[in-house]
Amino acid sequence: MPNRLGIGSMSLGRPGIHDLPTKLHQASRHGYEGIELFFDDLDCLAHSSFDGCHLAAAHEVRRLCDSLRLSIICLQPFLFYEGLLDRTQTEHLLSEKLPKWFQIAHILNTDLIQIPSNFLPSDPTTGAPRTTGDLDVIVSDLQRIADLGAAQSPPFRFVYEALAWGTHISTWEQAWAVVSRANRPNLGLCLDTFNLAGRVYADPAAPSGKTPNAETDLAASLQRLREHIDVKKVFYIQIVDGERLSAPLDENHPFHVPGQPPRMSWSRNARLFPFEEDRGGYLPVLDVARAFFGLGFEGWVSLELFSRTLADPDPATPEKHAVRGWRAWRRLVEVLKLRVSTSTSSDVSDASLSLHHRL
Repeated sequence: MPNRLGIGSMSLGRPGIHDLPTKLHQASRHGYEGIELFFDDLDCLAHSSFDGCHLAAAHEVRRLCDSLRLSIICLQPFLFYEGLLDRTQTEHLLSEKLPKWFQIAHILNTDLIQIPSNFLPSDPTTGAPRTTGDLDVIVSDLQRIADLGAAQSPPFRFVYEALAWGTHISTWEQAWAVVSRANRPNLGLCLDTFNLAGRVYADPAAPSGKTPNAETDLAASLQRLREHIDVKKVFYIQIVDGERLSAPLDENHPFHVPGQPPRMSWSRNARLFPFEEDRGGYLPVLDVARAFFGLGFEGWVSLELFSRTLADPDPATPEKHAVRGWRAWRRLVEVLKLRVSTSTSSDVSDASLSLHHRL
């Protein structure tokens, strides 16, 4: 299928500050075709309007999305799953949480659930690790959840993403090794320009903002990606940039959170849309995106932004971010000469263009 534009629901405004229906309307109005639905957004809607009932909230989201001609790309994030040392917690996730997510995803008319690589911190009391890097365990856990998804009617797929601050899986190479070894048709990868470049190229804790051999290491990583990735196992991609911080993200930085990896703190506060160099963007997003599309990828392209700007209570925040993302997408399509769906390539409204010029 041609490339279709999506965005994370949290990328249009922080849950609890900006309501999900408003964000869905803004996404539809500004040219997006799909939404990565964050459970936090669904949870806020459930508690604000449906007495905490997530299934009722999911029905409302489905109704809204159908009326707005929006697809739900995936439900995410299914957090802290693979490699747990406490196997009773693994069983709880599979027997209690996962069936509910299947119900919700079915209502939302999506067959895809996203699993980010585990970054569960050490036990806060004892300091003992709560996860293992044993690939046999990680692979087995993903096989189990994939098999449970395949047994549903209709079946579900899972997409695994290496977070740049993952405890044991933090690179696309590691995630690909896991997915390859798991060898399940309904288990694939999400490739993300931020998490890839944010791990091998960028280091927000360094004065330069970069790793010691940033350019060389990135080039080598992208060459490996071109040589080894089977594009059929890439279920969707995410394209965003990161802000070059004015000072290293150390314990004195305002983004610092004790016990939280610097890359995680950076990600939560300082992602940017592509081509926002005027806001401090500095990652080689185009190089990474070219590698993704060079595989022959076509499908959902999501702009998954996290930023302190999303907590701005200004009612215009969702619209401002929707327009920023749309502007970046139009330029990305032009520069990379992407094939896009007719809907995505249509012009945004006059109101959108008016706001575009005020940003």
